[in-house]
Amino acid sequence: MKKEQYIFGIHPVLQALEAEKTIDKLFVQKGMDHSKIETIISMSEKMGVSVNEVPIEKLDRMVRSNHQGVIAIASPIAFVSIEELIEPVLAKDKKGLFILLDQISDVRNFGAIIRTAECTGVDGIIIQKKGGAPVSGDTIKTSAGAIFNIPICKVDHIKDAIFYLQGSGIKTIAATEKTDQYIYDLTLTDSIALVMGSESSGISKSVLQLCDEKAALPLMGEINSLNVSVACGAFLYEIVRQRS
Repeated sequence: MKKEQYIFGIHPVLQALEAEKTIDKLFVQKGMDHSKIETIISMSEKMGVSVNEVPIEKLDRMVRSNHQGVIAIASPIAFVSIEELIEPVLAKDKKGLFILLDQISDVRNFGAIIRTAECTGVDGIIIQKKGGAPVSGDTIKTSAGAIFNIPICKVDHIKDAIFYLQGSGIKTIAATEKTDQYIYDLTLTDSIALVMGSESSGISKSVLQLCDEKAALPLMGEINSLNVSVACGAFLYEIVRQRS
């Protein structure tokens, strides 16, 4: 099974960036003052790579060798642009189904969502470049390899993706408890993008305001929320039920 690869040290990371290797995240030691690390940061930001300044202790935990203050995580998959994700689906004249993840941070939740998405015929998953869970070995393992069967797109901002989807005739549905409308009340046979929020705070307010519809799941117990991957599965299978 493919896993994420750690590339560490100033020259190896520079070479990886120059070779346009798909880098998922960059970790740089806080307070580093080195011209080549500044170059690495600049190149990474231009390529849309998430750059994280962290204490040296975190870098030491990630790799035991001399990291020289910089570690890159090379993704085991290649990401697609939003145009590459959406346009082939529209060209097939089929009802598309997409998922947008707004700051999902747990790699196992991410992997579980990918696995369910692949099983329910989702056409692609859209994530934000910064703030979300990386495509790690745990993500791959939890997805049971499904990550290699479904396109994943990274965007600068989820809001931009929503505008693009809506402009392409795709309805956006926010999975949120902040509504009295259940998912079962909606007609889900058109092209849809399902928006799922973070484990801690759900969908951000600015994203929620942009969505075409809001929908919740009924909760019968004392706990007032579901795990995000479980909730995503429930939403997706209601879409499958209506389309079957």
